[in-house]
Amino acid sequence: MARPLNIAFVHPDLGIGGAERLVVDAAISLQKRGHNVVIYTMHHDVSHCFEETRDGTLDVRVGGNWLVPRSIGGRLYILCTILRSLMLARHVISDPEQYDALFVDQLSAPIPLLKYAHAHIFFYCHFPDYLLARRNTLWQRVYRAPFDLLEEFTTGEADEIVVNSRFTQETFRTAFPRLNRVPKVLTPALNFEAYDKPIDANDPLLCTLRTRKRVVLSINRFERKKDIGLAITAFSKCCKTLLAKKNDAESATSTSRCCLVLAGGWDPRVLENTQYLKELDTQARQLGLCTRTVAPRGANKDVYALLPGGAVSATAMFDDESGHNSEFGEGEALSERLASIDVLFLPSFTENQRAYLLSIARCVVYTPTNEHLGIAPLESMYMRVPVVAADSGGPLETIQHGKTGYLCAPVEDEFAMAISRLLNMDDDKWKAMGGAGHERVRLAYSLDVFGSRLEQLIVGMFQRPARASMVMGVLLVGFIVSTVCLSLLFTWWK
Repeated sequence: MARPLNIAFVHPDLGIGGAERLVVDAAISLQKRGHNVVIYTMHHDVSHCFEETRDGTLDVRVGGNWLVPRSIGGRLYILCTILRSLMLARHVISDPEQYDALFVDQLSAPIPLLKYAHAHIFFYCHFPDYLLARRNTLWQRVYRAPFDLLEEFTTGEADEIVVNSRFTQETFRTAFPRLNRVPKVLTPALNFEAYDKPIDANDPLLCTLRTRKRVVLSINRFERKKDIGLAITAFSKCCKTLLAKKNDAESATSTSRCCLVLAGGWDPRVLENTQYLKELDTQARQLGLCTRTVAPRGANKDVYALLPGGAVSATAMFDDESGHNSEFGEGEALSERLASIDVLFLPSFTENQRAYLLSIARCVVYTPTNEHLGIAPLESMYMRVPVVAADSGGPLETIQHGKTGYLCAPVEDEFAMAISRLLNMDDDKWKAMGGAGHERVRLAYSLDVFGSRLEQLIVGMFQRPARASMVMGVLLVGFIVSTVCLSLLFTWWK
């Protein structure tokens, strides 16, 4: 084993998404190998985070969020995020604790400034940010141009660059041709201990999820690029197609007794999250599906106002604390309280809720196209649940078509057909498919394999001199100040 190192992770927002799961797992894997680990972040909500970041397993330090807002008038998000990241970098630099390495991910902008921490920089690129930004208008293209240049420039200042899949590796080479660097691939892993924990059956937050229906599950952030609407249209088509076959009693029974659960990251501070959830609810209702939204744990009146109408508390079917459950009869069995619901929205679920849903799901539907990797398919396969995913991006590397799930063109007909196949599949064959997925993840995506590879890459950095001069930090600040002025000028002019 390498000598114990002091390693700091620098991550923008420590929520419950796939990127956050990777950071948490990476930190835990290095900690288990004897290294000292700290996580710096701009935002950490203890009610909206992974358990390891709030139970004392990991040392989480928050900074950089006291001066710059998340946006200016609901605009200039990327500008504000970069400015906040520089504030966070200053917080890391000013910490009296000295670090051997800094693990930076998602946002490359603070890398040159972080050189003042006298540490080697390890950058984990989930996906080039500029490929995710919208450029539908001239204003958007002009506004994004300096930030695209900044991303490429600052990414190149890292001492080591790593990506999460071969798909992202090739995308990186195309996106940043001037860097002339080929990043190494370090595929994320799962912390099996977190998934092997027994489910707390007495958890009242499970009350709104108990059903005798067959569950079709989607786990994704509520963002438009995740194309969650495809899951709704495919599920609706699947239901209508199978119910039309009235002579096929098994198919009709399977479809009338199934429910689509859409669970995922949802942050009331993010406008897109709140808008998209309401759009999805409207879409489902227009298709004739009965919907229900379960509010996040601890939601207040302000949060309820951001949710689709008729949202219930996580324990609304168990007690009467929220005042939203008057429609449910006192003597009604918990297992029947979802009988009339076709689509259940579960924003900001807990780990116990996730484990329960994966334990009862018949299949997991993963809808993003050209997704750089996707943690949800790995989670599902490990929990012995077959996956239906778009046949592009990372899922091509993780899912074995016909063996651990199905890869389909991202159109409703093909997704509906794959869902129907799994709903009506013989139980023995379904269990064999789930078992194959579990074995694949266990052998190829363990935290031990990931941690060993990560440690090797970090130690390998020290065999080479630091890549950039600290003078770049000064140039970065000058660049940002100029960009701020130009952005504000364009905003005022527009």
